[in-house]
Amino acid sequence: MKYRLMTPGPSMVPPETLLSLAKPVIHHRTPENKAAIAETLSAMKKVFCTENDLVIFASSGTGAMETSVANFVKPGDKAIALVCGKWGERWEQLLNTFGAELIKLEAPYGKAPTPADVEKALAEHPDAVAVYATLSETSTGVRQDIEKLGAIVAKTKAVFVVDGISGVGTEPCRTDDWNVDLLVTGSQKALMMPPGLAFLSVSAKAKARLEEVPSPPTYYFNLKKYLTSIAESDTPYTPAHTLIAAQAESLKQILDEGVEESWERHRQMSLATHAAVKALGLETLADPPAAGLTVIKVPESIDGAGWAKLLEKKYALKVAGGQGSLKGKIIRIAHMGYVDALDMVGVAAALEWTLAELGYPVESGKAVAAATAVFAEGFVPKG
Repeated sequence: MKYRLMTPGPSMVPPETLLSLAKPVIHHRTPENKAAIAETLSAMKKVFCTENDLVIFASSGTGAMETSVANFVKPGDKAIALVCGKWGERWEQLLNTFGAELIKLEAPYGKAPTPADVEKALAEHPDAVAVYATLSETSTGVRQDIEKLGAIVAKTKAVFVVDGISGVGTEPCRTDDWNVDLLVTGSQKALMMPPGLAFLSVSAKAKARLEEVPSPPTYYFNLKKYLTSIAESDTPYTPAHTLIAAQAESLKQILDEGVEESWERHRQMSLATHAAVKALGLETLADPPAAGLTVIKVPESIDGAGWAKLLEKKYALKVAGGQGSLKGKIIRIAHMGYVDALDMVGVAAALEWTLAELGYPVESGKAVAAATAVFAEGFVPKG
C-alpha cells in the first residue's frame, strides 16, 4: 500500500530528490560543494522573494529561530512575540531563554493576534528591538498577516522576524516587499526534503541591529560567522552537504512549476480540503487558515487519536493529532510540498470511509464531490 505522509512536517519527498541523496558522498571543502551551496541559495532566494543575504544551517528550523533571537536581543531588551500556538510559544521560550523582556501578544488557539495589536504594542513600547511572528502556525492551522505586520514594524527601529518554516512555499511571503528582516525556514515542509537544513534571510536593517549585539551568547549559531562564510559560498562549520545538494533538486522542481503557481496549487488544495470537511458536517479550527494544512475539529462522539490511527492502518494515510490542550480534539492534515489534487481527493475519500467505520453519519461521496468541485473550477494540476 502506498504510504502517504500528510503531516505538517516532515512531508513527502520527490523521488528525484531521494535519488540525489543516494549519490556518493564528496568532501565538504571542495569547489563542487561551494558550487552546490551557491546553486541552492540562488534558487532559495527566488522562493523567499528576496535579494537579501541568505545563510544555511545544519540544523532543524529551531536552530535558525535561535539564531534570530541570540544575535539580536540582549538580556533586558524588549521584544514582542505573537503567540497563538506551539510555534509562537517557541518564540516565547527562546526569548525567555536569552533574557529578553517579553511583550507577549496572545490569541486563543485557532485565532491570531491582529496588526492592530502589534501597532498598539509598538506604540506602548517604542524601545522594543524586535517583533517575532509566525507565517503558518501549524499547531492550530492559523495564518498571520505578515504583509500588514511588516508595514507596521518597518516604521519603527524593531527588526521584523518571521517563522516561515511551514509557510514558505505554500503561500505568499514576499520577504523584501513585506519588510521581513529575518525569515526562517526549514527543509522538511514545503521545500520537499528530509529534516536537517535551516535557512535564514538577513536584511540590511537586521545587519545594522546585529552590530549592536557584539558578543551573542552562542557559538554555533553566531550569525556573523555564517554571513562571513556565505560570501564565499561556504559555511563556518561542517555543512550537511548531501542535503544541500538534494535541496537543489527539490528547488529545481519548485521553480519549474513557478513560485506563484506553487502558491496557487496550495491555495486550491486548502480550499478543496475545507470544502470536503464542510461536506462531512465537520468544522475547521483556524481563522484565518494557512494554506499548507487543514485542522479539523474532531466530533465529540469520535476518539481523535483512534481516528488518526484508523486512517493510517486502513489507508496508510499518516496525519497529525493535536498538541497540548488540543490533544485528541483535532486532526491536522497537511497539503504542502510534494502533494497534488489527486492526493487530496484521496484524503477526502479516506475521511469519509473512516468516519463511516467509526459510526459517524456521512453521505457517501459527498466529501469527494465537494473537493473535486473546487479543483474543477479551472485549476489544472501541473504534470
